[in-house]
Amino acid sequence: MNLECQIAKKLSNPLPDAAMLRIYRHAFEVPESALDRNGHVNNVQYVQWMQDVAVMHADAAGCSAATDAAGATWVARSHWIEYLRPAFAGDRVVAVTWVSNFRRVRSLRKYRFVRVDDGALLAEGETDWVFVDAATGKLRAIPTEVTSAFTLLPEAEEPDSAALARTV
Repeated sequence: MNLECQIAKKLSNPLPDAAMLRIYRHAFEVPESALDRNGHVNNVQYVQWMQDVAVMHADAAGCSAATDAAGATWVARSHWIEYLRPAFAGDRVVAVTWVSNFRRVRSLRKYRFVRVDDGALLAEGETDWVFVDAATGKLRAIPTEVTSAFTLLPEAEEPDSAALARTV
């Protein structure tokens, strides 16, 4: 586990290791480079953070290795995000993500971004990922070796904003 992951775990994840992989948390400080001309985090930056934390979670859970072994890759089909409050340079933020479901060739991943200092929910989003053959780019059924890397978090068990604010 690299230092950044260790810090994130200590700062923002009171869950045991097995539970950490179900709901993955990554803590970071907003850099100046993430700001737009309005002085707050650029909207597009959140989409980048969504992808980054999805990859970190996939790596930690063994999904990336299983996907590579299957000769496949994940491609974003669509993103949805709702911006609730602005974030600024120097803010400490926790990105929280989990896999909500798997379908034949698709998987829905959800995200929440919480400011550490006041527990404010900054944004929440979803990505619909599709599983594709790395050589042909064609959709493929997701093999069990890939889906078994995650324990799904059904909608009824998703953390609400108040619960997230209490855990940061």
